[in-house]
Amino acid sequence: MHVQDGASSAASNLQDEKYPPHVHLDGRVTFRFKAPMAQRVQIEPVNGQPENNGYNGLGKAPYDMTRDEHGLWTVTTPPAVPGLHAYWLVVDGVRVNDTATKSYGGRAKACGVEVPEPGVDFYDIKDVPHGQVRMQWYYSKVTEAWRRAFVYTPPDYDDNREQRYPVFILRHGGGEDETSWVEQGRANFIVDNLIAEGKAKPMIVVMDWGQAPTPGQPLLHIPSTPPPPEMTQVTVKELIPMVDATFRTIPDREHRAMAGLSMGSVQTLYIGLTNLDTFSYLGIFSRRPMSAAEFNVAQSFGGVFTDAAAFKQQVRLFWWGAGTAEEGIYNATKADLAELAKAGIESVFVEFPGTSHEWQTWRKSLYDFAPRLFRR
Repeated sequence: MHVQDGASSAASNLQDEKYPPHVHLDGRVTFRFKAPMAQRVQIEPVNGQPENNGYNGLGKAPYDMTRDEHGLWTVTTPPAVPGLHAYWLVVDGVRVNDTATKSYGGRAKACGVEVPEPGVDFYDIKDVPHGQVRMQWYYSKVTEAWRRAFVYTPPDYDDNREQRYPVFILRHGGGEDETSWVEQGRANFIVDNLIAEGKAKPMIVVMDWGQAPTPGQPLLHIPSTPPPPEMTQVTVKELIPMVDATFRTIPDREHRAMAGLSMGSVQTLYIGLTNLDTFSYLGIFSRRPMSAAEFNVAQSFGGVFTDAAAFKQQVRLFWWGAGTAEEGIYNATKADLAELAKAGIESVFVEFPGTSHEWQTWRKSLYDFAPRLFRR
């Protein structure tokens, strides 16, 4: 069990019985938790607080659970938006993870409950040829530490030894790590299914840790804008050369894409737009709002937006996506893209009705973005 600092007294009340969340056909979720000595137990959706605009399809505030005579706490939520929803148990004011279900999220662990979306199966494992997700370690001179990347290779990679493949760098969000796009996003199954249906080109997908602390630097709990220069150095000078040297890639900008969600989308903007000799396809998934100084059409990113004709020649695809329920992000994205359009910058914007700042938005973003890659 992952327990936050200072939680020992609350944790000592927890019992061994495990009650996984039950998802009803209408999308309601029933949570149960055995804690006879607890005084108050809640289900808290991660980022669901009103001050965060309710960025969680499970709910916008903690749900108070009701205790029975046996110490079993229970609550049933209203119908949730489909998708994977992160949550914590809050036991007498202390957040703990629910050991009855799986924890996700890299450095900031939380539990998750999956609410199926009727008729949607593009991220399910299917009876199609499957690629492999390989764990690749490499040493970073920038951070003076070993780093781990997960690298998806398409189904025919080991059989078709003469084939070389384009590369797609896929970034996670704040508080997550290189496991997140596979564990939560199901990126490998999404790409498997797209390739099997002939909708996407076979490609190598690289998922690296989105932080690059040097010795003595702390991890970033609040993602910075712009990202630290070390993140750009690791990506361009170390990660990509390692991938090109280790895998059968097509090592040029015309066959290299980058995309990311939330924190990773900001990294994509800064790293991609300032290294257009390296990337030609960029995907911005749920880009968190940036100030006018941070996103300025005339000045930001080295003034890359000031020459629309040159931008069109260099960037084959400038894709943006957001869920309509992540209101601040959705509205800021539409406003910024309107300013880009005034400057003659072409982009693609896809909105996802009803989804919030969660994995269902980002799964759908990947499903729409990947088929557009590497098609001249």
